[in-house]
Amino acid sequence: MLSRGVVGLFAVACGAAVANVYLSQPLLVTMGRDLAMSPALVGSVVTLTHAGYALGLFFLVPLGDVAGRRRLVVAQMLLLVVALAVAAAAPTAVVLLAGMAAVGLLAVVTQTLVAYAASLAPPAERGRVVGLVTSGVVTGILLARTASGLLADLAGWRCVYLASASLTAVLAVILHRVLPRHGDPAPATVRYGQLLRSTLTLFTRERLPRLRALFALLVFAAFSTLWSSIALPLSQAPYFLSHSAIGALGLIGAAGALAAAAAGRLNDRGLSRQTTGAALALLTASWLPLAFTRSSLWALVAGVILLDLAVQAVHVTNQTLIYALHPDAGSRLIGGYMVFYSIGSATGAIAATSLYTAAGWNAVCALGATFSGLALALWALTRHNTPNPTPPGPPQPMTTTPPGEPSGRHP
Repeated sequence: MLSRGVVGLFAVACGAAVANVYLSQPLLVTMGRDLAMSPALVGSVVTLTHAGYALGLFFLVPLGDVAGRRRLVVAQMLLLVVALAVAAAAPTAVVLLAGMAAVGLLAVVTQTLVAYAASLAPPAERGRVVGLVTSGVVTGILLARTASGLLADLAGWRCVYLASASLTAVLAVILHRVLPRHGDPAPATVRYGQLLRSTLTLFTRERLPRLRALFALLVFAAFSTLWSSIALPLSQAPYFLSHSAIGALGLIGAAGALAAAAAGRLNDRGLSRQTTGAALALLTASWLPLAFTRSSLWALVAGVILLDLAVQAVHVTNQTLIYALHPDAGSRLIGGYMVFYSIGSATGAIAATSLYTAAGWNAVCALGATFSGLALALWALTRHNTPNPTPPGPPQPMTTTPPGEPSGRHP
């Protein structure tokens, strides 16, 4: 059984790693001015970071199913330190962009850690552990912008990456000392190319990962619709809020971490279907108060809390279910699932910012409600075909299929 301290360490490490993907967002103007970058080139800082992250999900995270997880985590963390240092010391735009792409690629250690924690948890407590670890991911994402902006105001944008590199190095040392040496996968004879192909095979043959991946795409499209565009109305009349004030919204959104832990416990009780439906209904309803953002900050706060609670509840449920499907392929399943998360996030961001320019905030809210409503409709159409799994019992031996190959069964 994992101790609370070790689970907490997993959560902190996940939050610190994933935060690196979002640290640049409040710093783009300062970076561009410092390195004489054009607006289009500055925008590519975020694009390359997310592109690197998407590549890492497919090419690096699956290694957790065949390599020693403890060594893999520590190695990725140390390489992430190097990438952060390159970004911090970048003398030119080219070096900065290369460093940020590497930061995104290596920040996927977050998902390696999630799969690692799930593999160490007893089946009956897996949902709780995944929920607690995911709460660290949520907190890291939502607080990254706030911490980055405040630190940059004090000591400049380069200090942000130096501080993150230092924190990551400390965590790598602690993880090396604390993470259990047992629980690694059995030595595998599968080749790297076969490993990647088996990821695609898992999603091709198994219905549950495909369904949960679609939920992720739609839910995180809604999530990104809000968080990629909310600064636009708040920086204009009647609020004219500062960047620091807008960034403080992340503190409110961190309430989603509470939903992550609660959803994990509900999944352990076999209530994944009900949890998903209730969360998606809440997500759809959250856009009603958000539509009144221009006239009431309290409405905005209420909408942010509802939306983040709902998103994290669905996210934890998704990860818990797909990991339980094939624990021996958990890293591949979670990595593949997160690719859809990235697609949804990018879709929401691009659509929301473009739509705001063309039609205003109400159109953005309609877009977010559409993504949310589609996810709820998908759940309603498939709920009878996806019964709740029984609460986990003792682990059952896998059928004699090749390493990482799905058995063709459905939960």
